[in-house]
Amino acid sequence: MNIDFPPPSKGTYNNAGGCRQLTNYLEHEDLERMEKGIYTEGFFNLTEENLYKADIIQDIDSNIGQLLKTDAKFYAIHVSPSEKELKTMGNTEQEQAASMKRYIREVFIPEYAKNFNKGLSAEDIKFYGKIHFDRNRSDNELNMHCHLIVSRKDQSNKKKLSPLTNHKNTKKGAIKGGFDRTNLFQQAETGFDRLFGYQRDLQETFVYCNMMKNGSLKDKLQMQEQELKVSNKPLVPEIELNEKQHRTNVSMDIQPNVQTYGQSNSQPTDKSINQTIDSISGENVFSSLFSILPSIVDVGNPNPEDEQPLRKPKKKKKGRSLG
Repeated sequence: MNIDFPPPSKGTYNNAGGCRQLTNYLEHEDLERMEKGIYTEGFFNLTEENLYKADIIQDIDSNIGQLLKTDAKFYAIHVSPSEKELKTMGNTEQEQAASMKRYIREVFIPEYAKNFNKGLSAEDIKFYGKIHFDRNRSDNELNMHCHLIVSRKDQSNKKKLSPLTNHKNTKKGAIKGGFDRTNLFQQAETGFDRLFGYQRDLQETFVYCNMMKNGSLKDKLQMQEQELKVSNKPLVPEIELNEKQHRTNVSMDIQPNVQTYGQSNSQPTDKSINQTIDSISGENVFSSLFSILPSIVDVGNPNPEDEQPLRKPKKKKKGRSLG
């Protein structure tokens, strides 16, 4: 599940003024589908459906008490399921749209409200949603997603709510509460899985994707090791080789080199190498691989200068004596 907050701009997502430009944009797909005789989905909120655009504009644009001229009046949110998630949500566009509205009402908006840490519920959030079925520059067969327009102020027009604030559960100072977007993503994902009985693979989780994108090298290695344990797949394809064939290759390629280059004291024997290979498991695959790779690199890539035969020093010719 991909959830993002488009940054305010001077174009469609300009939120310092009214929301007319954004609501007009959200209706563009309806005209295209109506021309083709395909059904459309109207605007909806927590309890109502097929709402008029004019009513939405009036409701959002009038809920701006105590906001300055340059303040954000609303926020846009995109909620986009993956193709695999959409297949879980239904077999037809109508079924998927109904599931999406259910998810927004029962999971996303309640978690959105709770995440402000101000004792809010879904009923306190003023929002309107619009479902789209196509996405530009996408080759996927299933592209249904949902656009949300969320008012900056709550239903009572008293509390300011910003999902883009950098404060997180602040208890002291002028600003109380805050908003933890990471927590929202995780809770929205968990809620989706619970609502639809979805069996999410590790690679699909927000934690995995966020770690592989923003984590340190150590964190990424730990996550890959966890992936290895879950999937029971070897991290390096060579580990899938037949054990007997692998040992034969090691004996043929490494042992003669040990004898040739006089490194038998510093390099492992074929017995120790085989024991090292035997010890490779899903849990120790990183440490095992890193322990044997240096020896393989050193032995498999000898210094060409070592192959040059030693040359005997030339004897100096004695000079002839005069007289």
